[in-house]
Amino acid sequence: MRKLVALPVLSADALSSVAYGPEAMLAILVLAGTAGLAYSFPISAAIVFLILAVGVSYRQTIRAYPHGGGSYIVASDNLGPVPGLIAAAGLMTDYVLTVAVSIASGVAAVTSAIPSLAPEAVPIGVAVIVLLLAGNLRGVRQAGALFAAPTYAFIVAMFALITWGLVQSAERGFEPRPTPVITVTESAGLYLIMRAFSSGATAMTGIEAISNAVPVFRRVEWRQARTTLTWMVGLLIAMFAGIVALTHLTGVVPSSRETVLSQLAHLSFGSGWLYVFVQAATAAVLLLAANTAYNDFPRVLSLLARDDYAPRGFMRLGDRLAYSNGIILLSVAAALVYVAFDGQTAALIPLYAVGVFLAFTFSQAGMVVHWWRLRDRHWRKSLLFNALGALLSAVVFITAGISKFTSGAWVAIVAVGLFLLVTLRIHRHYTDVRARLRLRPHTMELPAPGEMGVTREAEAEVEAQAEGEAEVKGVKGVKEGESDVNGETEVNGEYEVNGEYEELPEEIHHLLIVPLATLDLAGMRALAYAASLRRPVLALHISLTDQEADRLRAYWALWGDHLPLEIVVSPYRATVAPLAHYIETLHRQHPDLTLTVILPEIITRHRRHQLLHSRTAPRLRRALRPLTKIVITTVPFHV
Repeated sequence: MRKLVALPVLSADALSSVAYGPEAMLAILVLAGTAGLAYSFPISAAIVFLILAVGVSYRQTIRAYPHGGGSYIVASDNLGPVPGLIAAAGLMTDYVLTVAVSIASGVAAVTSAIPSLAPEAVPIGVAVIVLLLAGNLRGVRQAGALFAAPTYAFIVAMFALITWGLVQSAERGFEPRPTPVITVTESAGLYLIMRAFSSGATAMTGIEAISNAVPVFRRVEWRQARTTLTWMVGLLIAMFAGIVALTHLTGVVPSSRETVLSQLAHLSFGSGWLYVFVQAATAAVLLLAANTAYNDFPRVLSLLARDDYAPRGFMRLGDRLAYSNGIILLSVAAALVYVAFDGQTAALIPLYAVGVFLAFTFSQAGMVVHWWRLRDRHWRKSLLFNALGALLSAVVFITAGISKFTSGAWVAIVAVGLFLLVTLRIHRHYTDVRARLRLRPHTMELPAPGEMGVTREAEAEVEAQAEGEAEVKGVKGVKEGESDVNGETEVNGEYEVNGEYEELPEEIHHLLIVPLATLDLAGMRALAYAASLRRPVLALHISLTDQEADRLRAYWALWGDHLPLEIVVSPYRATVAPLAHYIETLHRQHPDLTLTVILPEIITRHRRHQLLHSRTAPRLRRALRPLTKIVITTVPFHV
């Protein structure tokens, strides 16, 4: 990906945060009246320094992890599994709230321009989440000019707004306009300043996105990524500082009826097409920012599932090569949060800062350990930058947790704790099941082919059938006299069913297929059951990588190579679709055979644990139901 495309696509979340970050800070300060607003410049300066420090820190992460280094990977590699899970909890909270906050802020931009829609803000937001869900389930991806346009439009709109606003202020000698009458409800003390700082710091959300996506850049990837990150940080600082300065000069204060950006645009451009452009660009980039979470949330969840900290179903890709289960979970969680907080950006912000800076803290702390262990060229400088980033992120996290605890931060903290508890219990369950399924010497031995009623000739026939796999082209174009995929034959323009005519046992010719995920006791029991039927047996493995395929072949040879083994490589983390495709192809080539698919099935003691194991049999039945002469059965293995 070119830098000019990567910048808007990967920076949408970070850059769009200026639509709500400065306003969130001012919404706290305005509670103390003009005395509180006087702190907007010092607090903004601290946030700008924080953005700069964390941006420089992530430049070191990109250099250390040129293949992509998200917070979960960095923390797990360098601090251990539990810190990695805490970082993942912060990330997952961040992604859910990215959807909720971005949509809430985007809807606010629309209702500021069209006030009559304000009462329908919650239904509109939920409808947008449903739209994002549908689009991502169908495989929508962020790529190309289509997704770059909203971010560039927002950048143009913000700089046009800031520039024109500063020109107007220069005409009156940069004399700030008086603010409207403000009702003071709090004193301008340390507690208020802490809350304002942690709210304004949400303008940093998404700053880690580029470090997660280093492989998408053109060569040399890490250099391109670092340059893009520098541009993003520069743009973010310029827009954040410009909006704060313009708000001060115009005397604009946050309002429940209209966003700060909308007020500034009205003052600068009136209600003409430039105002509409600013509001439309803001809403579009916030929608794009919400969509970025749909790429990252399912990916992190799949990494957790790979490491046995989440149900393995989250590793499965849907028909459109998207992590469908993760996308659905994100949509449900974001919709619940959005509705629970009535679609109010100000109410969601306290939750947001906790997750964001928790992930930042553990990621940067992990990088400190990384440089301490590696000690390569310039390691001291990199360690210093990451240590500063970790320290400042920890300060913001603690500040947000304390100052906003009663305002809603407790929800995020409790969510992180529950996430840690659930993932550790899931991992313990998978560890226990793996121990019970592990093969042991002489635990179970398959008889030799001749002893199980499968002759070498039959075995050779099965292997020949397996090797004869061809591409399935569907039922269209079937010539007269040939059988289609459903076992029907066209004769004189009409179809006759010839696939299920057997009435006597001797008329049925069997081939038993045993799909294996791995060689364990459940799989061996299914193989033993199939072999006991004394019919030709074919073992079938769907492999995700060539390396995994080679490893299973080695295990198969080590355990005696008693039966024919066919391996199908499916690099898209899909198992049922290629399995169904293979069986359908075999059925098409040998319509005289009755194919019996024997699946090993894990049966857990507690029903809640059953959700952690795949439901391959029902899905395979649904996929193969239209075909004749296919039987699907399961061999239970209780753990």
